[in-house]
Amino acid sequence: MDITLVKTFLEVAATGSFVAASERLFVTQSAVSLRIQRLEDSLGRPLFNRSKAGAVLTPAGTEFERYALGLIKLWEEARQQIAIPEGFTKSLTIGAQYSLWPRLGFRWIDALRAEMPSLSIRTELGMPDRLTRFLIEGVVQAGLMYNPQLRSGLSVSKVSDEELVLVASWANPSLDQIDGRYVFIDWGAEFTQAHAIELPHLINSGLTLSLGAMAAEFIVKRQYAGYLPARYIKQYVDAGRLHLIPDAPRFPYPAYVVWRDDLDAEVADVARKTLQETVEKAILAQDEVINRLSEISIFKQIPILGG
Repeated sequence: MDITLVKTFLEVAATGSFVAASERLFVTQSAVSLRIQRLEDSLGRPLFNRSKAGAVLTPAGTEFERYALGLIKLWEEARQQIAIPEGFTKSLTIGAQYSLWPRLGFRWIDALRAEMPSLSIRTELGMPDRLTRFLIEGVVQAGLMYNPQLRSGLSVSKVSDEELVLVASWANPSLDQIDGRYVFIDWGAEFTQAHAIELPHLINSGLTLSLGAMAAEFIVKRQYAGYLPARYIKQYVDAGRLHLIPDAPRFPYPAYVVWRDDLDAEVADVARKTLQETVEKAILAQDEVINRLSEISIFKQIPILGG
């Protein structure tokens, strides 16, 4: 059976739409329809009930979904095992959002290589939905993300309570200087809600970036201000490329790790141990930034995000 057909089936099942599945797979809608038709022809049963509202699994489709997940898992295990380079005995693929690679993901890799030299490591980049799909399919065994999705066969635990702080690219910034120079960086619904309460005059800035920490370079190279993770921007603050804005509210933004439950026990133990050690060091970097901000601020208001 063509594994591409199975992956396409799972995308349609997850999104409930041939159109949405085609966008996530970067193929045309007709290609998705053809793949599903070929799969249905092979199985001899319709897998979806099609309508203008979308695509819903038939009883046969629901039954096949369980086997499809197993097929993808076996395929990825075989592919990764065969791909292990000579001299290595085990493998681990880590996925993370862009904002979580600097000072966390990369240093976790350093710790893993030092602790377990025989471990072959591969990495993936993506947003939570992409990483979750990779975790379900077995492409990734551990994922760092801000908004995890609970799925069967996966376990979620909090890694750290990151803090989003307001920074600007010019020296000695203040809150009264950022009107017309503020970039709203979309960190999700909870951040948007808390931001609207604390800084309602900035919620419609006319410029919104859904780029996470990638927005740092945009801000640095222009006369703008915006909210970024304290851990991430420490390097910019140390270099004088970004400057903390005193008396601005800070927003907690927890980060999580998602594990596949069937991860090799030895690899899992080493991965959890090294991640914890790496997080502790990352927290020290964040605390240093927060302490600097506290020293120059009068008010230290920290709104709590729900969820």
